[in-house]
Amino acid sequence: MEGMSRISRRSFLARSAALIPASQGLWAKEPLRHSDLGVQLYTVRKVIDKNPLETLQAIQAIGYTEVEATGGNLNEIWPALEKTRLKAVSIHLEHAEPGSALDSNLADYKEKGFEYVVVPSLETARGGAEGMKHISEMLNKIGESAKKHGLALCYHNHAHDFTPMNGSTPIDMMMEQTEPGLVSLELDVFWASVAGLNPADVLKKFSGRVALMHLKDKAKDVPVQHNEDVPATAFKAVGSGSVDFPAVLAAAAAAGVRHYFVEQDETPGDPIASLRKSYGYLEKQFKS
Repeated sequence: MEGMSRISRRSFLARSAALIPASQGLWAKEPLRHSDLGVQLYTVRKVIDKNPLETLQAIQAIGYTEVEATGGNLNEIWPALEKTRLKAVSIHLEHAEPGSALDSNLADYKEKGFEYVVVPSLETARGGAEGMKHISEMLNKIGESAKKHGLALCYHNHAHDFTPMNGSTPIDMMMEQTEPGLVSLELDVFWASVAGLNPADVLKKFSGRVALMHLKDKAKDVPVQHNEDVPATAFKAVGSGSVDFPAVLAAAAAAGVRHYFVEQDETPGDPIASLRKSYGYLEKQFKS
């Protein structure tokens, strides 16, 4: 069948990326570029299924060039995504247990042109140090599977990943116990800030291990906590909250972050309007 034999534009681009010289490798320090600025599609989850193409075209019209998808509705939105110029860079895994089902999904994501797969959350604050050892071993295995398929694995943090634990934190243990070549971070600056950390300091600490970032702002009155029980009003468009984004973005560039996704879990109205507001702030930060 013609559809089976045709190589998609994204598959071609993904295969061509393998030809990039080593000097342009994953952790090369580069300036913030508009071409690395995208949207985590969870932001538009309440509207995208009604009209995927209209929603994606609206994101593209704002100026975003990339997207991070979620595994749950990928098949439903994929035909529309292929009709846009948006590049599908990363995807949050719906099921992340090692095995044949995961391998099948990874093969599909690679064929579609994705570069990164992300474990969106794990119960790292439970089980103590022994539990973190098992989680780290599992992530290494998933990372091996991803690498076998030509993909890179990241873990996306929440506030609970910074819970104090035996003089350390789950995220510290994870970074110590996983292989740098197999597991990297997708730093969510909002949740790091909720946990009482300066995201710029986290980037410096894990420099070279943070491939992706979620850019979202936090209201000024959110108390420090190690859980995700925050009100919808805690989420703000980038540049309209309490996160020091100039410092965060400078630290991100120095740490080797490759792709940036705006995400706003809850918006006061139209999520496209919130994404437009975030872009209006960020386009001044992304110079090239």
